Amino acid sequence: MPERRALFPASFDPMTNGHMDIIERVLRLGIFDEFVLAVGENPEKSALFSVTERVELLREVVADLKNGHTLTVQALEGLVVDFARDMGATAIIRGVRSPRDFEYEAEMGFLNHHLAPDIEMLFLIADPRYAFLSSTLVKQVAQMGGNLDGLVPTRVIERLRSRVGR
Repeated sequence: MPERRALFPASFDPMTNGHMDIIERVLRLGIFDEFVLAVGENPEKSALFSVTERVELLREVVADLKNGHTLTVQALEGLVVDFARDMGATAIIRGVRSPRDFEYEAEMGFLNHHLAPDIEMLFLIADPRYAFLSSTLVKQVAQMGGNLDGLVPTRVIERLRSRVGR
């Protein structure tokens, strides 16, 4: 039986507890032999951390989740579907927080299906605890010196504070 590989692409700038929730839920499902977290650039946003820094931080944060799972972190370049196809992924995982997110993700899913009909798009509805959470909001809270507890993993809090000087 061929390996079942899934890809979770995101900017992870920074990684949030919403991202962690999606990762943990996919691992709990146990339907993939390998789960790849793909760290990419979002050309519409200004990055706080470089891709290399995000890959390293994400590897640190998810190290404890491996526990028998094949979970890898890689930098993503180019189109997500091309990256997914090149690595042999059968599915792309996306989290959906709101109806607005769903509209955007559905459009991307339709385009991805057009480009790569052999790769399935799987959408997970956000846990209500994280439905409001975005990397953009986390960066704003960090820059204003706000409380980041419960929004991002502890290691991310440390890096955010050192980066924004708070």
